[in-house]
Amino acid sequence: MSEFLIQLKGIKKKYGVGASELMALKGIDLDIMPGEFVAIMGPSGSGKSTAMNILGCLDTPSSGQYLFKGAHVEALTRDQRARLRRRYLGFVFQGFNLLARTSAQENVELPLLYRGDDAKVRRAAASRALQSVGLSGWENHTPSELSGGQQQRVAIARAIVTEPAVVLADEPTGNLDTQRSHEIMGLLVSLNKDHGITVLMVTHEPDMAAYARRMVHFVDGNIAKDVENPHPNNVASGDIDLTETI
Repeated sequence: MSEFLIQLKGIKKKYGVGASELMALKGIDLDIMPGEFVAIMGPSGSGKSTAMNILGCLDTPSSGQYLFKGAHVEALTRDQRARLRRRYLGFVFQGFNLLARTSAQENVELPLLYRGDDAKVRRAAASRALQSVGLSGWENHTPSELSGGQQQRVAIARAIVTEPAVVLADEPTGNLDTQRSHEIMGLLVSLNKDHGITVLMVTHEPDMAAYARRMVHFVDGNIAKDVENPHPNNVASGDIDLTETI
């Protein structure tokens, strides 16, 4: 069994053919250990989002190898990739992606519903997840009754309710103000430090990337720089302000 949680080996991704061909990734090599917090950065069109989609099993490479816990993901069927997502991956998006007419509790339960867990198990797990992001007492509120920061906390609770090995966060603070952005980053740091969840985060904001312990910079479909962050802005979980009101 590989010591790495994730390995990308010579990953290429091509879109289109002929004159319209675009090589979004040009041969990416990337190793990620369990428990890392990695910020994936780069300008628009650099390939970072394509890489994130492949890492999240939302897209497949044109060539190369993607190993997750030593298993060749590029060789899996669509259904097998879906099972891998449900078992090991959690997703946080810039736009929250919550169901508008559904309560926070029900939104968080959704991944467990798709997995086939029974109602009692779903309710208990969703309550624990909401508590872990500071939203006890808000279970029955719909997204319209929550602030942006609270909605993103619901989205994070939904991402972690299955106890995933990896959380993939795509611009998780893009729709938030500065204070809420730092609160959300504090939560991601807590998940990483206190729960051992590997966090892979796409961001274009250097002050948000500063929370990560490693920064991978994409340029023109290649990894231009892969550096450790010796002094990450690691907010301790006890310092996070979870008293936000709407």
